[in-house]
Amino acid sequence: MTTLKEKNRQHIFTITTELDPPKSASPAVTEAQVVKVAPYVDAVNIADCPMAKLRMSPIALSSIIQSRYHVESIFHLTCRDRNVIGLQAELLGAYALGVHNILTLTGDPPSIGDHPNAKGVFEVDSTGLIEIARTLNEGHDFMGHDLGEPTDFYIGTTANPGADDLDREIRRLEGKKKAGAQFIQTQPIYDIRQAEDFLAAAKDLELPILFGIVPLKSFKMAAYLNNNVPGIYIPPHVMKAMETGGRETGLQISRELVTALKEIHADGAHLMPVNDVDAVEYIAKDN
Repeated sequence: MTTLKEKNRQHIFTITTELDPPKSASPAVTEAQVVKVAPYVDAVNIADCPMAKLRMSPIALSSIIQSRYHVESIFHLTCRDRNVIGLQAELLGAYALGVHNILTLTGDPPSIGDHPNAKGVFEVDSTGLIEIARTLNEGHDFMGHDLGEPTDFYIGTTANPGADDLDREIRRLEGKKKAGAQFIQTQPIYDIRQAEDFLAAAKDLELPILFGIVPLKSFKMAAYLNNNVPGIYIPPHVMKAMETGGRETGLQISRELVTALKEIHADGAHLMPVNDVDAVEYIAKDN
C-alpha cells in the first residue's frame, strides 16, 4: 500500500476526512463511519477530545481502524492534556501500534468542554509538540537521551489560508517547518482564489498542503461561518447559491472545490463533514 507520506512526496492528489471518536468504550459508531468513507479517502483523521470534550483515545482508535479496515489514520494529539513526558509516551506507544501519521495541535482549553474544571497542561504548544516528534524521529528524547529505537512519524500541522495577516501566517509555518513539520492541513476554504494565493505565498515552504473543506448545509450555516468565524471567507456567489439551496447545493459546491484544487495542482483536500459522513462519498467519488 502506498502511504499518505509517499503519495504526498509524489504529488499524488490525496483526500483525507476527519472523524470524531465516540464517547464510549466501544468504537462501533466510528467503525461504521470508516466503512462508509474508506473507499473514497486516502486517510482518516481521528480527533483528540475535540472542543475539550471527552472521547476515546485517538491513538487506540486509529490503531483499530488501520488493523481492521486497512485505511491509514492520522491521529490528532493536543498539548492540553499531557506534559512532555506524557506526550512522548503517547508517541512511542502510537508508533509501536503502527500509527505513524500525526496532526499536532495545541488544543482547546478545558473551560469550553464537558469537564470545565479540569486543568489544562499546555507545557508546550503545537510547535513544541512538532519538535518533540522530530526528536523522536532522530532517535532521542526531548532531553537528548538516546532511544532504543527511533520513530518515523509523518508530522502534520495546521494553517489558516484566510488569516488576516498572511505574511505572519507564513512566518509561523516557517517556524513549524524548522521544528519538523512535514505536511499541512488547513482551515476551511470556500474560494479557490484563496487557495491559489496561499499556495503562492507558501511555495518556498515546499510542504504538501491539503486544503480544508467543510460542506455547507444551509444558508444559516454559511452566514454564521462567514460572519463569526475568523479566517473563513465565503464569497458572494456561494452565499447567493446557499440562499435558495440546502445540503445538496453545499455538497455540490464542495465537490467543485475539490475539482478546482486538483486543477491548480494542490496536494489534496481535507474534508470535515461535521458528522455528515454520507457527504464524503458525494464529494470525493470519482474526484
